[in-house]
Amino acid sequence: MSETLFCQTLPEPYYVCGPTASGKSVFALKLAKELNGEIVNADAFQLYQGIEIISAAPSPAELAQVPHHLYGVLEPTVSADAQLYVRLVRPVIEEIQSRGKTPIVTGGSGLYLKFLTHGAAPLPTGDAALRAEMDQRPLEDLVAELERLDPIEAARTALQNRRFVSRALEICILSGQKASDLRDQWESKTAAISSQLRGIVIRRSRPDLHERIARRTRMILDGGALEEVAGLTEFSSNLEKAIGFREIRALLAGEIDRPTCEELINAATRQYAKRQETWFRREHWLTPSTCPSDTC
Repeated sequence: MSETLFCQTLPEPYYVCGPTASGKSVFALKLAKELNGEIVNADAFQLYQGIEIISAAPSPAELAQVPHHLYGVLEPTVSADAQLYVRLVRPVIEEIQSRGKTPIVTGGSGLYLKFLTHGAAPLPTGDAALRAEMDQRPLEDLVAELERLDPIEAARTALQNRRFVSRALEICILSGQKASDLRDQWESKTAAISSQLRGIVIRRSRPDLHERIARRTRMILDGGALEEVAGLTEFSSNLEKAIGFREIRALLAGEIDRPTCEELINAATRQYAKRQETWFRREHWLTPSTCPSDTC
């Protein structure tokens, strides 16, 4: 049997995505049992040790039901990003596939998932010096230069938005190519990749999701999150961005009371869920699922 034919017989990953508190973990467990699968984490903060409670990582009972991978694998002092995640996750997925199991990739970190499924966009990263120089120029001047360098990109850019104009112009200058060409090539590539992927995005009504967020916040605060945060003496600036971390530290310092802490966490989580919903609406390869309450 050729290597190519063997690779084609490997079980393809299945992606379970959605906003925070939507029920991804429970749904993934059910799916893993149905598909002879193993669960692979795609949540940026569940990668870390020591914040299992505030990151709402799977419980010991859930972890015992099917194999789980990439939960609690990073020290709190590590600064993780999407590129590090891909380096960690690809060997895990390949190992699961080599045993004839289906990787059930589960999480709500859109950028991490995008890097895994489609790779990084071939666009230059931002340049602080160039951006500072552009910030000193009138918007009309930036628009005129963008229209000269890349009229197609200028025509489809909100030219009243300085950030959008600056980014498009930055791509042109740093790459030496038209931003429209790079983006169109990327869109064609990602469309081809998307046609080969399978997965769902869990959707819930806004009131239902907000109620679930509030319930989970109470469970987190009642379930040892204060002790968890108090026990972390060294941590990266990345981990510090975990929702609940700063709020609980403020509570422990006596700067806010418990009701205020709870509401701040709820508000931050609702805002994050809204951003996640916006992200996943753009991922048209994901099949929407309403996820019945008795399932997840």
